[in-house]
Amino acid sequence: MTRAAVLRIGHRPERDQRVTTHVGLTARALGAEGMYLAAADHGVVQSISDVVNRWGGNFFCQDNVKWRRCIHEWKEHGGTVVHLTMYGLDLPDIIGEIRKKERLLIIVGAEKVPGEIFGLADFNVAITGQPHSEISSLAIFLDHVFSGNELTREFSDAKIRIIPSKAGKKTEDL
Repeated sequence: MTRAAVLRIGHRPERDQRVTTHVGLTARALGAEGMYLAAADHGVVQSISDVVNRWGGNFFCQDNVKWRRCIHEWKEHGGTVVHLTMYGLDLPDIIGEIRKKERLLIIVGAEKVPGEIFGLADFNVAITGQPHSEISSLAIFLDHVFSGNELTREFSDAKIRIIPSKAGKKTEDL
């Protein structure tokens, strides 16, 4: 079973707090174990921690991470680094090879990423060759990595859950 974490780089606290929070929430909901944030933003960490507390799971969020060190340590411990970019290889062409890897560090940028990332990554993966959101790229990538199995995942120690319904909003306190 593949395990994954996200490395968010290029985060600008004054501009990107909401989007970076959504990157973390998407990562959590779609099967990643945590997010490393290469910036100091305790607000993002707190927002994600609040969701984990209410909705369950063991997702971590760590800020103030040095991205080069994070990548090198990940690789030193046998992990694989995947950089999501418009300029990489097409996802359908390499997803089979990526699924065989045990530990993935998925890099998503907030702004133009340093060119060095392309050389450090084991895979530069294109989720279409068109400009779009890093949130959508991450969601599509995780869905492909986990073959859709993450869509019905239940989280341990949740305090609340949604009850599927045709219309309306139904939740249950646990």
